[in-house]
Amino acid sequence: MRHPHYSIIIPAYNEAARIEGALRSVTECIRERGWDAELLVVDDGSGDSTAAIVQRWEQTHPEVKLIRNGRNRGKGFSVRQGMLRASGEVVMFTDADMSSPIEEAARLFAAIDDGADVAIGSRWLTGKRIVHEQPLYRRFFGRCFNVLTRSIMRLPFADTQCGFKAFRSDAAHAVFGLQRIERWGFDPEILFIALRRGLRVAEVPVTWGHDERSRISYLRDGIQMLGELVFIRWSAVTGWYNRQPGMLAGPLAAGHHK
Repeated sequence: MRHPHYSIIIPAYNEAARIEGALRSVTECIRERGWDAELLVVDDGSGDSTAAIVQRWEQTHPEVKLIRNGRNRGKGFSVRQGMLRASGEVVMFTDADMSSPIEEAARLFAAIDDGADVAIGSRWLTGKRIVHEQPLYRRFFGRCFNVLTRSIMRLPFADTQCGFKAFRSDAAHAVFGLQRIERWGFDPEILFIALRRGLRVAEVPVTWGHDERSRISYLRDGIQMLGELVFIRWSAVTGWYNRQPGMLAGPLAAGHHK
C-alpha cells in the first residue's frame, strides 16, 4: 500500500454546489507545490450529487478517493473516518467551503516539521489573517462559545472551532481512536484528548474568510455542543480517555449520532 507524505480529508454533506471547487483547489495546490499527497472526501450520506462528482474526479485524478458513510452521521464521524483511514505521515482535515485556502496548509505542515504533534489553524490569534469577517452576531456567539469551551474544557487555545487541523499520523490515531462526539462538538474533544495524551499542540494563525452558506446554527448547534462539552467531561471522569486508542472509538454518545 502506498503511503503518501500528506493526507487531506474533506468531510462533505450535500456539498454539490461547493465540492467541485474544493477538489479543484486542492488538486491544483498539490500539483503546483509538488506535495506527495492524497485527497480523501468523506461523503456523509448526501442526498445530492456530491458523491457522483467526487467519483467523476477519481477517474482522472489518482490522488482523489471517495469514502462513503452510507447514511448521515455528522461531521465529527466523517472526519474520524477519514483520519483513521488516511495513509499519509501527516494527516489534516479542512472544510469543503475552503474558508481557509488550502495553501495555508503549508503553515500547519511547517509547525509539524518544527516538532508539533498537532497543528491547529486559528482565526483569532494575534497576526490573524481574516479576509472576510463573519456577521457581528456570528462573531458574538462564536466568541461566547469559545470562552465557555475554554472554561469548561480548560483548553488554552484562542480558537478551538476552526476546521483546519493537522496531525502526525501516530497522533491522529491516538486522538481519533478515542473520539466519541460525532457532530459539531468534536473539535474541543479532539483537542482535549490531544492534551490529555501529552501531545504538543501548536496554534497557527491562518487566512480565513467567512462563507455565507455556512450551515451551522449558533443557537441550535450551540446548545447541542454545550451538552457535548458536559459529555466530554463525563467521559474523562469515567476514564474513557485513559483507554488504549483503537481503530474505532466504540459506542458513541447516545443522542450525538442523530
